[in-house]
Amino acid sequence: MRFMVIVKASKESETGALPDEKILAEMGKFNEQLVKAGIMLAGEGLQPSSKGARVRFSGSKRTVIDGPFTETKELIAGFWLWQVKSLDEAIEWVKRCPNPHPGESEIEIRQVFEAADFGAEFTPELREQEERLRAQIEKQKAS
Repeated sequence: MRFMVIVKASKESETGALPDEKILAEMGKFNEQLVKAGIMLAGEGLQPSSKGARVRFSGSKRTVIDGPFTETKELIAGFWLWQVKSLDEAIEWVKRCPNPHPGESEIEIRQVFEAADFGAEFTPELREQEERLRAQIEKQKAS
């Protein structure tokens, strides 16, 4: 099972304040544990929303909204992609994580859809396309 582990933004992360050496070292150690356990597939921190944009869809219309965005609790400061056996295992790993922000922080855990989750709607042709795209992505990463 794959899970997206989402580090929610804080007022500090939205100002663009960078983490100090202590938290960088703690997170580096935690990431090493994840890699050694064969869990971590990817992980990155994100720039503040002031450097981003949103695209709102309404039918065929697209509207671009430039950051920053005001609702900090809805923003993401970083993420991991983990491969674990269960939600409980993901929760146990998150409990070991250093606090990503000074003060209170929140980390959300969401399971990633797998092909089997889509049932009959995910036709053999669509499955083949998905597999082809995944292989192409892996090939691009290797080069």
